[in-house]
Amino acid sequence: MILDGKACSERRLELLREEIDESGLHPHLATVIAGSDTGSQMYVRMKHRVCEQVHIGSVGIELPADVTLDRVLGSIRQLNEDADIDGILVQLPLPAHIHADQVIRSVRTDKDVDGFHPYNLGLLLSGSPKFAPCTPKGIMTLLAENRIGVAGKHAVVVGRSIDVGRPMAALLTNADATVTVCHSKTRNLPDETRRADILVSSVGKAHVITADMVKKGAVVIDVGINQLKGKLVGDVDFAAVQDIASAITPVPGGVGPMTIATLMENTFLAAKLRTCDTVW
Repeated sequence: MILDGKACSERRLELLREEIDESGLHPHLATVIAGSDTGSQMYVRMKHRVCEQVHIGSVGIELPADVTLDRVLGSIRQLNEDADIDGILVQLPLPAHIHADQVIRSVRTDKDVDGFHPYNLGLLLSGSPKFAPCTPKGIMTLLAENRIGVAGKHAVVVGRSIDVGRPMAALLTNADATVTVCHSKTRNLPDETRRADILVSSVGKAHVITADMVKKGAVVIDVGINQLKGKLVGDVDFAAVQDIASAITPVPGGVGPMTIATLMENTFLAAKLRTCDTVW
């Protein structure tokens, strides 16, 4: 089974637009981007287009590559204080001279729709998440929408980043999976991945997961986005693995669309939390 994130996200966005229209709320998302990285600018434009699609208002703060940390923090401070803004997204990566952790910590926790603030990560690890990071939360939605059970399964997450690997492991644990997290220091990585009922790779290295590393019938989730010979490919050697796996995400069209759909859902959640204390 090909886990079609594009089709799933379109269904979710359609339902979200209807829910927003019926709610009487007017959610707003603010994005902050620094520098002229082509990929980052493309992702931000895409997020604003999807905001328009689901009737979420959006504003964009564009800062130069040589921006000072004080100016970045000042921009976020203004958004924190703006009563019309429900969610704030800081587009990563930031320029090298900007301390990303300090910027992320400056976002109000009730507007942290990316789920990267230590407070929200702490809630996730405690088993009571409010805003979970969008990529791993989108993966959990994709599994649920395709009726792929998680409870009791052995899940292996390859990669321990704070934006994907670690929160992915936490969400899977919260859903009653038994979770192994692998990384660059893991010994005998193929032995670990072959044990997985659900294998999630977020390494960022083209075709690092090969057919001999996947158990027959495993569910394979490919988070990687890499360039190989002019083509966009994932961490998983899709052609070799698709006949072994029971379900697999393509690249592109798998996890990526779910990430953006989840961002929209988190933004609407932030608007509901702001206006109705009983939601949380």
